[in-house]
Amino acid sequence: MTVKVRFAPSPTGRLHVGNVRTALVNWLFARGQGGIFVLRIDDTDLERSTVENEQAIETDLTWLGLPWGERYNQSKRFDAYDAAATRLRAMGRLYPCYETQEELDRRRKVQLSRGQPPIYDRAALDLTEEDKARFEAEGRKPHWRFKLDGKRVVWEDLVRGRCEVDTASLSDPVLIREDGLYLYTLPSVVDDIDMAITHVVRGEDHVTNTGAQIEIFEALGAPLPAFAHMSLLIGADGQALSKRLGSLSVGQMRDAGYEPMAIASHLGRIGSSDPVELVASMDELAAGFGFEKLGRAPARYDTADLDRLNAQTIHGLDYATAQPRLAALGVDLGEAFWLAVRANLNRFGDARDWAEILTGEVSGPKLDEAFKVAAIVAFEALVPAGSDPDLETWARFTAAVKDTTGAKGKALFQPLRQALTGRDAGPDMAALLPLIGRDRVLERLRGG
Repeated sequence: MTVKVRFAPSPTGRLHVGNVRTALVNWLFARGQGGIFVLRIDDTDLERSTVENEQAIETDLTWLGLPWGERYNQSKRFDAYDAAATRLRAMGRLYPCYETQEELDRRRKVQLSRGQPPIYDRAALDLTEEDKARFEAEGRKPHWRFKLDGKRVVWEDLVRGRCEVDTASLSDPVLIREDGLYLYTLPSVVDDIDMAITHVVRGEDHVTNTGAQIEIFEALGAPLPAFAHMSLLIGADGQALSKRLGSLSVGQMRDAGYEPMAIASHLGRIGSSDPVELVASMDELAAGFGFEKLGRAPARYDTADLDRLNAQTIHGLDYATAQPRLAALGVDLGEAFWLAVRANLNRFGDARDWAEILTGEVSGPKLDEAFKVAAIVAFEALVPAGSDPDLETWARFTAAVKDTTGAKGKALFQPLRQALTGRDAGPDMAALLPLIGRDRVLERLRGG
């Protein structure tokens, strides 16, 4: 059996971290099993779905390193859903209902006031043909519900273990709206059947849906896929993450300077028994993935962890990899520059700041006059006109200033760093001095 999974985002908005984790886990499982990752665009909501969002989803998945093997649009498969609906109607499993939303709300309030569960009472099953004709004459259009068996649906979940859903405790789900558009439930099942999906991997908020969908699989005479329901994400504060929290959209994370491998390492490890640490490649992450490692407790999404992994990703980039991105930023100052500053970057874009520090104007505190003179004299002696500082210059320079002034430790190094970079901390000054250059070093010492 070839493993085949699907990720089915709705193009009514941008991908957020919850979406990405679902896509990532599906992709990792398929990759590790030599299977197929299907991208299925859930665009049955024709009014809210946009091509712009659909293209953004593809861009985000590609940037994250999650290529798909097959791709579908549900909006192009209405004939298949119509055929399935016709079969279910003929079997008596799909029936028309004419209640308005207001009427349904009133019934629920009455049920709650009586201490009854607010589930649909199947009143529409008692409608006569005359009743239906009268509603139609009034201009009402039916919505269509799937008649559940009212049994205990049981499956062995790959994450949660044995799961049970008593469908007698559920309302018969609406599969088709009054305007004829399909809701998520039926197209999802029909597509899983037609596309031979072997594993349905999604969040635990779909557990109840799975109970109803299993009955639809069975009604259509199809074999069941395996199911895996992952725990949901919570923030570092223990609160649930908003699915539409803009600051957590993939596009904004990309714009904020987060690296794809840092995001994948973070989302691929949280909620599992593996340590949250940087993984070298997507293939390595896939090789270590296993449903048995996923816990049932909520997965904690902590931006501090992501920031740590992001910095580690950048620190490990060699110059050949970084060079095109430095050039795009307009700060490609060569390999020596990259090797000098990369360990001090949290975001790749921070390289722009260090390029400005090395080549532009800096503002540091005023040096003590005697200290300044000693520094200028020592530097001019070590680096005469026409020559340039090298990697040994900083050690010799500070030793000479120490001998002249008696300053040592922080009192020696801090004022010099501040004068030359305008910063209290940063890359190794031995590597920065040649990049600043002789003339600029003297200019900054004199102005300090």
